[in-house]
Amino acid sequence: MLSEEGTLHTIEYYLSLNSPWSFLGGARLHDIATQSGIKVDVRPIDAGQVFPVSGGLPLPKRAPQRQAYRLLDLDRWRKHLNIPLILDPENFPSDESQAARLVCAAGLQGGDALALATRFGESIWVHDESFADADVRARCVSGVGLDFDALNALAASDEVTQKLKSFTDEAIAKQVFGMPTYIYDGEMFWGQDRIDFLQRAVIMKAKTDVTQVDVDQGDG
Repeated sequence: MLSEEGTLHTIEYYLSLNSPWSFLGGARLHDIATQSGIKVDVRPIDAGQVFPVSGGLPLPKRAPQRQAYRLLDLDRWRKHLNIPLILDPENFPSDESQAARLVCAAGLQGGDALALATRFGESIWVHDESFADADVRARCVSGVGLDFDALNALAASDEVTQKLKSFTDEAIAKQVFGMPTYIYDGEMFWGQDRIDFLQRAVIMKAKTDVTQVDVDQGDG
């Protein structure tokens, strides 16, 4: 799907690898990308920097009522999506710093960063494994068809350090306040429960582009 300028439309995907909501939306986001031919720019961000400037709180600091409702809603969604999600895994949260570097490196390499991010989420929320463990990270990387040693080398680079910093800086500048957040054609969609709206926006943009191409060809 090409814009009038000939560049591929992109969904900017801001996420936390620890977020169950990011994980729950991963497969559906992949479906949108596959069906539309759209690129997903996967951008892991630091919730510890985003929350203080946007009014958010880390889970342990939220009111008990909110924490209880979160579990209720997760239960609804896992049943609705038929995903065997563990509501309260022992390995949540896990240190995601190294896993985020691998996701960023996969994007720079042209690998399937979205599949890798979703696989990391699965490691916690389905298998109760910690992606802070190097062996778990290696299995996740190889599980999506990427070379762990090569990706790990790139993940340790200054380029990845700077790229990850830019992701968080850009998220804050674009008023992102929670994860997952999807930005498409300048419009923000917060939460995996807004993916249907994201899909509609992608479809409408495609129709607009086709109409514009027809008009341009007619003018010729």
